[in-house]
Amino acid sequence: MRVTFQQELQRLEKALQDEGELVLRSLRASLAALERQDVALADEVITFDDEVDGRYFAIAEGIQALLARQTPVAIDLRLVLAMLHVNLHLERMADYCVTVAKLTKLAHALAGDPQLVGGLEEMGTRAEEMVQVALDSFAHRDLGRAESLVELDEVIDTANRRLVHEVLALGGDPALREWGLRMILVSRCLERIGDHAVDIGEQTAFLVTGEFREFTDASHPDISSPGLNGG
Repeated sequence: MRVTFQQELQRLEKALQDEGELVLRSLRASLAALERQDVALADEVITFDDEVDGRYFAIAEGIQALLARQTPVAIDLRLVLAMLHVNLHLERMADYCVTVAKLTKLAHALAGDPQLVGGLEEMGTRAEEMVQVALDSFAHRDLGRAESLVELDEVIDTANRRLVHEVLALGGDPALREWGLRMILVSRCLERIGDHAVDIGEQTAFLVTGEFREFTDASHPDISSPGLNGG
């Protein structure tokens, strides 16, 4: 029975990593749609979210069924609890990718600023890096890599603040300012994806040490209310 339990844990963790790859795919596509102003690709990102949601629900139900059949010992229980949290963080990341895609569609007909788009692309690259580091640190129980997410997150936070100032400094063209305001929301989505990556790093730390602690003093919004989420 114990072997079966461990095999089920491994299967669920593999499914979690696969869900992470889907989130990375969605993030890359949403950024490509923004860069190219590709409405068709933005629609694909929105539709693709159903697949991520399907993985999310399957993992949640698998964990629930596992707990109903088994009583995990301490280390296994930590893994189960951590997987529940990571699963939710990944689903929220995918929601933010959908929001980026929707904002791309809304801003499609507006004149934009190539320099600001370049800044968003750089933020997206950093966000993608953070998601990958978060997934790898969880898979390998690597506390050092998990803690490195704090420095990466500071880069995105700084870029987010800079973009807001740049948008506020845009000229008086109403269409350009409207576009800029939508890009502030895109920037916020990317910043929140970084926050969720840090949260996954905190789950890695919990898994390794048995103690939960926040890596920074910054307050994290309730993950049950993603705010700018695409649905």
